[in-house]
Amino acid sequence: MANREATATGITARYRETDTERLLTFDADGQTAAIAQNTEGYAMLKVRPSADGDELERYYGFDMALDHVAELLGVSPNDLPVPEAAADMGM
Repeated sequence: MANREATATGITARYRETDTERLLTFDADGQTAAIAQNTEGYAMLKVRPSADGDELERYYGFDMALDHVAELLGVSPNDLPVPEAAADMGM
């Protein structure tokens, strides 16, 4: 099974699946952000302040969603760890 958690530079990323969504959540010093996609993997990525928070923006590309997450956390996009299981998110 692919790795579902990754940590780097004080940021922890966790990947999980629900009945309806693939979720990638980030935690950095108490700040959180999340990327969600439907389980089929064909919908746009939704960026939220937390896994169950309100949608802030939608993106086609995973890189753009990661950029927004980095902005929310106040870190560089290059500092965000991505677990192997989440590497294929996006269109």
